Amino acid sequence: MKAMQATQRIQRILVVDDDPTVTEVVAGYLDRAGFAVDTAADGPGALARAAANPPDLVVLDLMLPGLDGLQVCRRLREAGPVPVVMLTARGDEEDRILGLEIGADDYVTKPFSPRELVLRVASVLRRAGARGASGGAAEAGTGAPAGGVLRGGGITLDPAARSAVDARGPLRLTLREFDLLAHFLRHPGTAFSREELMARVWGWDFGDLSTVTVHVRRLRHKVEADPAQPRLITTVWGVGYRFDGDSRDGG
Repeated sequence: MKAMQATQRIQRILVVDDDPTVTEVVAGYLDRAGFAVDTAADGPGALARAAANPPDLVVLDLMLPGLDGLQVCRRLREAGPVPVVMLTARGDEEDRILGLEIGADDYVTKPFSPRELVLRVASVLRRAGARGASGGAAEAGTGAPAGGVLRGGGITLDPAARSAVDARGPLRLTLREFDLLAHFLRHPGTAFSREELMARVWGWDFGDLSTVTVHVRRLRHKVEADPAQPRLITTVWGVGYRFDGDSRDGG
């Protein structure tokens, strides 16, 4: 199935890997899925390609010459909200978690199935896809269903405008952080397991549950007065996480 209908703009993917075989295979699968593909073999080349022809998503290897993938991801996130799917070697858990913490939206562990990578890319793009239609008000794309304004715990979140603020001002949230916060605000007082959050927010029925853990931790650093002693997003031992601020739809 083609990733984009013929009547829609073809989405552009930048694949960054210094292994020409990996690049060729990944680019081939993405091309057959209906994406336009650009490639780069090192960090500086990736930043130059992204600046010259902004991609809709970047598939980024961690181990790169010139600048490593973490540095490239950080610079991409500083420049704009482009989604990033990282490629990591098996066992590089520390780098993988750091990648998520600096803004990567997902990761795939080598050796990987190219078909799985295409599915991950499509999943991230679906959540980022309405950014243009909504005007890109938030830092990262869209994905949470449009609806009334949500309030809870001193936070006001507007799904249609993709904006969120608290008493300190606008919250700079990534794609997944925004959708995770919206989900919590819609279901105050309900405890969700990491598996449930992965299914409801990420739309995955598979994947490393540490992805959820990292995003909850990141979100706490942005919405909690004291992330070390969270009062809004609390841990329910043996279950998962719960949002403890009152939430309601507003006009």
